[in-house]
Amino acid sequence: LSVMRRACKITAAARALAGEMVRPGVTTKEIDKAVYDFIVSQGARPAFLNYCGYPASVCISVNNTVIHGIPGGRVLKEGDIVSIDVGALWNGFNGDCAATYACGQISDEAQKLINVTRQSFFEGVKFARQGYRVSDIGHAVQTYSVVRSFVGHGVGEHMHEEPEVPNYGKPGRGPRLVRGMTIAIEPMVNVGTYEVQVLKDGWTTVTADGKLSAHYENTVLITDGEPE
Repeated sequence: LSVMRRACKITAAARALAGEMVRPGVTTKEIDKAVYDFIVSQGARPAFLNYCGYPASVCISVNNTVIHGIPGGRVLKEGDIVSIDVGALWNGFNGDCAATYACGQISDEAQKLINVTRQSFFEGVKFARQGYRVSDIGHAVQTYSVVRSFVGHGVGEHMHEEPEVPNYGKPGRGPRLVRGMTIAIEPMVNVGTYEVQVLKDGWTTVTADGKLSAHYENTVLITDGEPE
């Protein structure tokens, strides 16, 4: 767990660095390079780079892209919302986190989406306690258009481990949470339909109706008291 804490600190710092870079005129590739350089400077390595063939260190998903947006030459512009998802591997263990950032001035609708998505994480984490079940988290997270095709997950020596942690569902189902488990809770919320579509590159996942999406994630430790 001490190794996990360090991996997660590096990951969170990388997310914060990326978030600070979200402004008009910056390319998604520039953010990706800065995150790569930072993670390596910490003696870690980007967990996403070459993961199942993923070609970058960060997933950068803009506007209607839900998750797994591949960094490149896209120039961020005023009014965009930008989801940053990053992982770092340190001494054999992974940290994983994400957040959505405003690029300059954004619409009221976009800001509300970011706020709701972030808050839904904190509603879910209230149930990330010993004795509850995985679906108790999802039941607390769910909003009308929470994405169902992708879910949270266990995280540790591997980036994605059991159990799956859906962001919806009825309470009282699934594996029981026990002290020492480390899971990633990550609501993805859309303005319109919760249906999504994966593009031809096999990664980029967009909303089926082209409307905005936001993402918020942290790695959480189950304890015998407050989750960490």
